[in-house]
Parts: sequence; structure tokens; C-alpha cells
Amino acid sequence: MAEYADREHYLPVRKSDLVELLCNDTSLSSADRDAFRQFCKLIAAVFHFEYHQRLESLKDTYAPFDPDCVTKPLTTLSAEERPHKLDELFRQFEALMERANFKKVDDAVLAEANSQASQVGLQMYVDFGLFEKLAAYSRGEAVGTRILRHWLWFWRKRKVDVPLFQRLAVIAKMRKDRRLGSDVDTNCVYLKIFKDVPRMDVEMLLPGARLRMPGFQRLKMGGSWIGGLAYLVYSLSTEVFEAVTRGLWYVIYGPLLAFLGYGYKQWYGYQSTKTAYGLRLSQSLYYQTLDSNAGVIHHLLDEAEEQDCREALLAYYYLRHADESGWTSAELDDYVEASLEKLTGLKFDFEIGDAIAKLERHKLIERVGDRYRAMPLAKALVLLDYAWDNYFNYSNCLPSSNTLEPGRLRLTNDQ
Repeated sequence: MAEYADREHYLPVRKSDLVELLCNDTSLSSADRDAFRQFCKLIAAVFHFEYHQRLESLKDTYAPFDPDCVTKPLTTLSAEERPHKLDELFRQFEALMERANFKKVDDAVLAEANSQASQVGLQMYVDFGLFEKLAAYSRGEAVGTRILRHWLWFWRKRKVDVPLFQRLAVIAKMRKDRRLGSDVDTNCVYLKIFKDVPRMDVEMLLPGARLRMPGFQRLKMGGSWIGGLAYLVYSLSTEVFEAVTRGLWYVIYGPLLAFLGYGYKQWYGYQSTKTAYGLRLSQSLYYQTLDSNAGVIHHLLDEAEEQDCREALLAYYYLRHADESGWTSAELDDYVEASLEKLTGLKFDFEIGDAIAKLERHKLIERVGDRYRAMPLAKALVLLDYAWDNYFNYSNCLPSSNTLEPGRLRLTNDQ
């Protein structure tokens, strides 16, 4: 079983497209093709029900911290309960990120991004002391391109390669601090998910990030202030003799007012430049933001559910290619990766352990020693149908139909 450090576990193919791809296999008979489509529908329904339970659990855990909640809570968490609930939320969110094939971003990556300016000249600063809890997760490392203008010959455009994360999710709980402003509720937990984020721009996506003027702009403004101060000193030294004829007030306030006016001009220029940088940042984030807060949970659960389905379908489908003795997990893993690369050109690291565990849980494969065999399609359909029918099994609580008279059955509130 090959392991690849440079490959992702995530398979970027829609479930429905994958089903069509597998059903186009010419070795399948018409009956097997129809049976396999039914298998795909049933296993997708089973996973959807299981993930719905996860969704409800995460929604309940996140509800006390949701900044966008519009429902009125009937109970509130005590001061002692909130830290435990917060830890549980972060634990469940991390488990969800693992199911969706995200990896946690190291603190070193965040610190590096916090110390660098982006390719477009934006430099943000984040004080990590503002966070009570913070975690970032990424999936898909790639190299993108950005179109930039030359710093001197501004009419010239050039392409630059930019390392980026194809997906980046952030969960953050802030501390109370006057630097955050009144619009940040520190009792809430903020969730965000973005696409195509350059590695050096990660810090600008964190709450509490502040725009920092690039060094060239700060040097320019500082030089202007120094020049203005030099002008004030020169004016005072050359016009002291006018104090006798025109008065001391004129000598002092004339250059001083000129200096203050020049200083206001530079301050206003700084604010205009800062606004321009902020607008550039807002435009960038508008196209990179995928979802926020509770929407992030729905988004990620949908992706995790699809990934689980894809893994189970691939493992079951290709295990049917094995002979009567079956395959080891390593043999199945290599066969799936090689087949998908041949059919789609995609290289990914198949999570064979998760795929086999899901199929074993529903008894869709059998294990003999260290080898696995797929159940026949007809039996697999029966097993999945049985699992679906028994999620709720209240029909056994009703009286037998042959003992009932027509119109006599009435269910009470307890039933």
C-alpha cells in the first residue's frame, strides 16, 4: 500500500459523476448496472441519515455561541457550563474537519503570514492575544497565479506564482478587549470558510486583524513630517529678527500654522490610502468567502457526507473485481488509486481504512483473515434496506391488524 506525502485524501469528484463513471464500465451487465445504481442510492440515503444526526448535534452545541441566531433560547448556559460547552464545540468541529479531509494549520504558518505583506501590497497585523480559542484548517495546497502591476512601471502587468490553500476554515472565540470595537460580540464563536487563499494572506482572514501601512507608505509619510518640521525650524531661525517689528505671536504662529496644515494634509492622505487598501481587501474577501457561522457547519457536513459516500462506493465497487480469495486492504488501496488515476487523471491518497470500516459497519463486506470480499449486490441491497427500515422500528408496538376493527384504532399522545 503506497503512501503519498504530496497527495490529498480528498477526491474532487461529485458523487453523481462518480456513479456514472463506474456504471460506464463495460464489464457490468445491464442487471448489475441497475442493481449498482440502487446500491448507490441506498448507501447515500443511509449516510445522509447518519450525517443528519451529526448536524443536529453540532447545531445544538453551536447554538449558544451563534452570532446570527434569530431564535429565542428557552434555557441559557451558566458561567460554569459555557467553558465546557465551548471545548465540546471545538472538539466536534475538529472531528468534522477530519471527516472533510482538512488539516490543521500550524501556528508557525499563521505567525509567518502575520509577519509578511501580501503580493498585492496589503499587510495585516493580528494580535493573537485577542483570541480565547483559535483554530484554522486547510485542504488542498496548490500554486495559483496573480496579476500584479510593476511597482515602478505601473502600466506593466506581470504574472506571479502564489502558494495557496484551496479551502481554509477558521473557528475563533475572542476575548474582551477595547481594540476589538463594539461590533464584536466576545460571547460568540465565529466560523468562516474561504477558497483560494494565499498562504501569506491567512492572517487577514482572522477576526481582529488590522490593516498595517506598507513600509514604503510609512516612510513616505514620515519623511513628509520630518520635512515639515525642518521647515518650521528654518522659518523660526530666519525670522526671529521680525519679532521686534511684527511681534512675537506672528513669528511663532505663522510657521506653526503652516506646519499643522501640512501635517493635516499628510494625515488625510494616509487615511485615503488606508481606505483604498481596505477597499482592495474587501473586494478580495468578497470573492473568496464561501460561508459564515452556522452555514459553515452545513457546508462542511455536506462535503464530509459526500466524501464518505465516495470512499464507500469506490471500495465496494472495486472489491467486486477481486477473485474468490478477496484482497488485502493494501491491494484494494493500490487498485483504487491506479484505476481512478487512469479514468480521471486525478492523483489522490485513498483512505482505505475509513472506507473498509464503513463497509464493515454495514456488513457489506466480509473479512477472512487479512483479506476482504464484497457481498453480492443482491445481498448488499437487502442489508442496506434492512438498515434503513430499522432506523425507526415503532411498527412493532402496534396491535396486530387482525385484532382491530375498522376505524377503532386511535393513537394517544403517549403512543
